[in-house]
Amino acid sequence: MIAVTGAAGFIGSCLISRLNYDNFNAIIAVDNFSNSKKNLNLEGKKILERVESDVFFSWLDDNYEEVEFIFHIGATTDTAEFDKELLWKTNTGYTMEIWKKCINYQIPMVYASSAATYGLGELGYLDDENAISELKPLNPYGESKNEFDKWALKQNKTPFFWAGLKFFNVYGPNEYHKGRMASVIMHAYHQIKETGAMKLFRSHNPSFKDGEQMRDFVYVKDVVEVCIFLMHHRKDSGIYNVGSGKARSFLDLVKATFKALNIPENISYIDTPEDIRDKYQYFTEAKMDKLRSIGFNYEFHSLERGVEDYVKEYLIENKYY
Repeated sequence: MIAVTGAAGFIGSCLISRLNYDNFNAIIAVDNFSNSKKNLNLEGKKILERVESDVFFSWLDDNYEEVEFIFHIGATTDTAEFDKELLWKTNTGYTMEIWKKCINYQIPMVYASSAATYGLGELGYLDDENAISELKPLNPYGESKNEFDKWALKQNKTPFFWAGLKFFNVYGPNEYHKGRMASVIMHAYHQIKETGAMKLFRSHNPSFKDGEQMRDFVYVKDVVEVCIFLMHHRKDSGIYNVGSGKARSFLDLVKATFKALNIPENISYIDTPEDIRDKYQYFTEAKMDKLRSIGFNYEFHSLERGVEDYVKEYLIENKYY
């Protein structure tokens, strides 16, 4: 059996689909299943059992002998959440408990960290474990992820294999439930469909032209390939970046969305809200050498190819992966 936390969420549900593709069908889906819209992500997938997040540890105590691997993808992911106690409980503390169970029961694990740990990128975007204690996340969500990374690296006892994955700007199918936290591509798709136009934030940094703010956008299908690779690899424990490795502009992203929709470009700019202007990231780019060095040689989607697949195969058709 393979346990996936955050199973009904964006990345977790896509991972289950990918596992099913390889005939891993004894899936233990762990989540809070109270969100009916989010639960649509699991329709049609082969799942052995659904387990509520708050009883997962007791379930694991009873069933650990049958669990081969744990993907801990679940978390409170709202970057605007400022309840530090909640974030500690759901992100940091919960992950610590999974870590301890994996040691006791000799279960390998992969968990979701985040590129939000890098803050403004003052120290760059190199997944150097020696620098993690120096990082300065911009919000409590990023702090909750970085606190666990720091804690994990200090532990003398570890699972026999573990990996923390710093996901960059992930986009793709199964994010219909995410509302304002959905990817820019999904928001662009709906805005263009409804108005025939797209508004982007104006640059307030003289080093960047309007629309030329850059992010490392990574397609969710590539993210789950990293997870599958590590499940089979089971060595070289550590913390890894997961991005495309190539920063692209919001203008590139929107142009690709217009093209996928076959709608003429109509792009304008609005001021970045003042309350986020001082903490706005103008550039992120994952350094991917570390993951490549352990044998991951999969070719990531280009932004254009990923957007085209997402828009044409999923958004237009309102389909799930």
